[in-house]
Amino acid sequence: MSVVKPRAVFFDWDGTAVYSRKAPADAALSAMRPLLAQGVKLVIVSGTTIENIAGGQLEKCFTPEELKNLYLGLGRGAYNYAFDDEGRPYVFADRLPDREGLLAVHSICFDIHKELLKKYDFPTDIVFSRPNYCKIDLMVSNQRGDQLFLQENELLLLKESLKRHGIEGGLSTLLEMAKTIGASYGITVAPTCDAKYLEVGLSSKSDNVDTILGRLWQEFGILPEECSYWGDEYVGIEEGIFGSDSFMITEKSKRGHFFDVSEVPGERPQEVSVTGGGVERFLEYLIEINK
Repeated sequence: MSVVKPRAVFFDWDGTAVYSRKAPADAALSAMRPLLAQGVKLVIVSGTTIENIAGGQLEKCFTPEELKNLYLGLGRGAYNYAFDDEGRPYVFADRLPDREGLLAVHSICFDIHKELLKKYDFPTDIVFSRPNYCKIDLMVSNQRGDQLFLQENELLLLKESLKRHGIEGGLSTLLEMAKTIGASYGITVAPTCDAKYLEVGLSSKSDNVDTILGRLWQEFGILPEECSYWGDEYVGIEEGIFGSDSFMITEKSKRGHFFDVSEVPGERPQEVSVTGGGVERFLEYLIEINK
């Protein structure tokens, strides 16, 4: 792959920059540091929260000057962070509902859980402790442990499980169910799925990318085509339905350059080039563009 130095690199964290949120982040931080020092903008785009990035100590890993070039788009669109002159993170834009709005999201997800159990005898668990969405566990007997990103056999396991329970429409049925139930509450939800989890909430990684792209354009004149976007969950789960990192491809960002480090077989969005190589390949890329 011919390496053109971008002005900004957007990248997923778990499974792309690190093996898991509990794994050491030293290699990723070392690869990021010289780029930040040069003024290359680095943007972590992840469904997790800031406490789970580098053990919640990210601002201690770089100088205040380096941190001026680092941005975080977290919580599936919920939080967008920059760093102030003293190197402290602050939220410059968010997509957080009020209490009633969050309770409505919870109700929508509980209704999905009830409908799946009542109509299909399909068991789920729900994680309610996210800022503007819920995670509905579709594979309650399949535990990932520390490997929180998509595992190679999960797509097949999910498809077999849905079919076994009579959900002939597969994942499309679940996404439409989420949208329909959301609409009954007067809410347009943004459902995504990485096989194990159906995540239903008010925003997605698309909101993070568009918000931070807007800031990079306003402050530095950075164009979408001057950016690269790296992830490990672009792969199609069903025809026309892609993984969570595909939401980095938006109307604003689509002129950029998109790369998938996953080796899971399957279709990707047409914008995406598959490099494979996992975490090592992404960190290798950061080192390459530092030369």
